[in-house]
Amino acid sequence: MSENQQQTKQAAAWTEPEAPWSGVRIGEECSGSEILMRALYQENVHTIFGYPGGAIMPVYDALYTYTHKKDPWFHHVLVRHEQGAAHAAEGYARVSGEVGVTIVTSGPGATNTLTGVADAMMDSIPIVVIAGQVGVGSLGTDAFQEVDLVGMAQPITKWSYQIRRAEDVAWAVNRAFYIARSGRPGPVVLDFPRNAQIQKAKWMPGKTDRVRSYIPYPKIDEEAVKAAADLINKAKKPLALVGHGVELGNAQDELVEFLEKADIPAGRTLLGLSALSSDHPLNMGMLGMHGNYAPNIKEQECDVLIAIGMRFSDRVTGRLDRYAKQAKVIHLDIDPSEIDKNVKTDVAVIGDCKVSLPAITKYLNKAVHREWRDSFKPLYEKEKAEVIEPSIHPQGKELLMGEVVNAVAEATKGEAVLVNDVGLNQMFSCRYFKFHRHRSVVSSGGLGTMGFGLPAAIGATFGAPDRQVCLFTGDGGFQMCIEELGTIMEQQAPVKIILLNNNYLGNVRQWQDLMFNHRRSFTHMLNPHYEELARAYHIPYDVVLTHDELKSKVEKMLATDGPYILECAVKEEENVTPMITPGSAVDEMKLHLDI
Repeated sequence: MSENQQQTKQAAAWTEPEAPWSGVRIGEECSGSEILMRALYQENVHTIFGYPGGAIMPVYDALYTYTHKKDPWFHHVLVRHEQGAAHAAEGYARVSGEVGVTIVTSGPGATNTLTGVADAMMDSIPIVVIAGQVGVGSLGTDAFQEVDLVGMAQPITKWSYQIRRAEDVAWAVNRAFYIARSGRPGPVVLDFPRNAQIQKAKWMPGKTDRVRSYIPYPKIDEEAVKAAADLINKAKKPLALVGHGVELGNAQDELVEFLEKADIPAGRTLLGLSALSSDHPLNMGMLGMHGNYAPNIKEQECDVLIAIGMRFSDRVTGRLDRYAKQAKVIHLDIDPSEIDKNVKTDVAVIGDCKVSLPAITKYLNKAVHREWRDSFKPLYEKEKAEVIEPSIHPQGKELLMGEVVNAVAEATKGEAVLVNDVGLNQMFSCRYFKFHRHRSVVSSGGLGTMGFGLPAAIGATFGAPDRQVCLFTGDGGFQMCIEELGTIMEQQAPVKIILLNNNYLGNVRQWQDLMFNHRRSFTHMLNPHYEELARAYHIPYDVVLTHDELKSKVEKMLATDGPYILECAVKEEENVTPMITPGSAVDEMKLHLDI
């Protein structure tokens, strides 16, 4: 049976949604644009981030019907730049666990989304981008705003497809969402020529539940599970590395059961920070270049290293030729291509960690590794005394980034969603924020996209409308997508923007001081008057200049309904430490930088 035949068979099982107007029924003819609306509704889409244009106008005309009724099917968020639409869809997906949706026009509208698509691919975020395209008859003629979107998007998506006929719309949308959300999630791009938007076809809903040669959930190898459990049971110094895959797989509870049964201390990657509560006794801190001292040092002492839903990024491992050579390595990942890609694995358990973790836990002996756990404490105390306390409770006159982050973290009591941009603001906020709820980190991990923070925070407010969303951003990244303040103004998206203004591209400046003999080539910034910008966008604003006023102004920001900009005039030349400097092993992490 073909996929189209399967779709027809399944159509009878789908109940047409009730609506306050008379709609097209199953089997009736309608335009490809109308079919798109119904296919999106079938996929439980409620929020769309987009920007109209010539080649997508039929879709927007259909969308009008479904957003301008008493009980609208969709809420459309008009962004101010298509890159913002893709990042907003990412922010929505990261906190909600659902697929983020973007609709844009052809040509530059489509290409503007590709940074967000690449960002989503690197971080395994499920988004679907639907882009207009010139009619099939004009393809290849260099028509106005024509680009080969499928060709451009293929290397940075799970699937890219051009819908050339109206009768293929529902099938393509069903397939796109299935691919985006299943297995290791990721972005999908649908290129939608204008003729297919206008043509008529029968509305036949369906549900894709398989794609030939695509195995999203590999079957767990029982022998590998037993081998992993055996290594863990024999370990004297086990260490778990908790990655983003735990959050993506909704395996947070399974993780805790696994760690607690075998008494395994854990470090977390940047994107895995909220997979384990900040105050859990087995949580030993953040891994990586600017992570915590103890877990990085202990990676070089453990006898069994258990990587869970993480990809051994270079920012975690440091020098690969000197990384954890003493340890037996167990790698749990849903994607077989990650196994042995960077770090040689002794046992690989390929599959969804929501399944593989309890499968291993079943064979684990109840263990106590008190001496091993206690060995982390002196390293933590050393970092606390030399780095953490001076950062969050400074003695000097200047305001510090860690101090600001800590003040917001204490005020939100670990319940807020952390969104950040890229740079020093990202490292400080990830180091000092606190997490008690899952899916609380919205950060550009793999691609490191400056400008990500503001639109991603907008998306997060729609993905988690019941939660406080706090965006930490530097003055550089803030200005890269600053036009999205218009979206915040129009939507009244309740983003609390904490602008850490040091008048520098701070992270690059730190590296220039460290590696290029303080030759600060074009990293100092002449900034606008942010209070005037806030006033122009009708967003409440305040500024923090001293330690004494920080707490009260943070509380005022959090107590204010809707969006808010809190500018913090932080120390210009503050550096983030500890740091694993380039070319160093993880146990050569420096608490202080001699620059």
